[in-house]
Amino acid sequence: MNLRFSGKAVLSAVTVASVLLLGWLATSQGPLAPTRVTLAKVQLGPLLESTFGIGTVEARRSYALGPTTASRVARVLVDQGDAVAAGQLLAELHPVDLDDRVASGRIVAQRAASAVRAAQAELVAAQSRALVAVASARRSAELRARGFFSQEATDAKQQEANAATAVVDATAAQLAAAQRDHERALADVAGVGKLRAQALLVSPVDGIVSARLFEPGSTIVAGQAVLQVIDPASLWVRARIDQGQAGGVRVGQSAEIVLRSDARRVYPGEVQRVDWLSDSVAEERIVNVAFAAIPDALSIGDLVEVTIGTAELPDAPWLPAAAVKRVDRQDGVWRIKDGRVAFHPVEVGISTLDGRSQILAGLAVGDEVVVHSEQALQPDAKVRVVSAIVGARR
Repeated sequence: MNLRFSGKAVLSAVTVASVLLLGWLATSQGPLAPTRVTLAKVQLGPLLESTFGIGTVEARRSYALGPTTASRVARVLVDQGDAVAAGQLLAELHPVDLDDRVASGRIVAQRAASAVRAAQAELVAAQSRALVAVASARRSAELRARGFFSQEATDAKQQEANAATAVVDATAAQLAAAQRDHERALADVAGVGKLRAQALLVSPVDGIVSARLFEPGSTIVAGQAVLQVIDPASLWVRARIDQGQAGGVRVGQSAEIVLRSDARRVYPGEVQRVDWLSDSVAEERIVNVAFAAIPDALSIGDLVEVTIGTAELPDAPWLPAAAVKRVDRQDGVWRIKDGRVAFHPVEVGISTLDGRSQILAGLAVGDEVVVHSEQALQPDAKVRVVSAIVGARR
């Protein structure tokens, strides 16, 4: 009898303990347990709104050196990567058929000079004939006035004088035309001669040879570059910024540049130009950023990351950006009252790349809000504040 009673007592105790354990598990670890959350306070401090972009190192001033007429490459005196000085001879070219063109131009100029001399001699003769004819017509008119010449004879002399004067005018016009032809021929000869001077490619600046495009013996057409020279002092970053973030970018804003080849260092820079032409396909804006001091061992085409500060607030209330949620098209935060949460609308200003959001209205400095929760929160949900959540979903 006692054993039967003891067994029932033990069974009842185990049952009660199990119920209590299940209740504890349901309220502390199970679906009825409060959601664990972490908190943060609204703080006051400086905020810097920034935008981020990827770009490459390019030369703002680059010079393509080549002939102005079809040529053959005779010599190339420099190679890619060589430092050159302004005025230094870099390559020699031989314009195609230049000697024949020079000889032909000289023959044309000589013929034009002979035509000028002939026209000059003809003008002198015409002027002499005109002087005689005009003097004879004047004398005939005087004799006609005294009754010694007939009117017909006087008119004939005057016609001869007029004809001689017309010949002088025509011959003078022929001389002017011959002189113009001679000047053009001389200019053509001089122009062809300049082609020989242009066949010497010299560096326009102190710079670096960035490309050697043709070798001796190559035949190239007018406009093709044999060498490319850059001004190393003009190196800058041509960065692509998402159009949605490029609206606040302005010339003169400070920037931070990080080379992919040297990610441990940050180089200061400044926005030098914002291109008006955007890439409508990639939806990006081109922004050119200059180095404050050009790094050593920088190469054309190096990939870089650029961060541009677009707005700075010296003292503004802020929260971690993770605390700001969007519920029913409204920005807000979760606040705790009596162990339960309620959604509290706020007005958000700028956001920084390091994960901070400016609070314009709805909260005061020192107010506490939920930053992270182990699961999505719902209004009036029970929560428990912890210092950290491992594997939090929100």
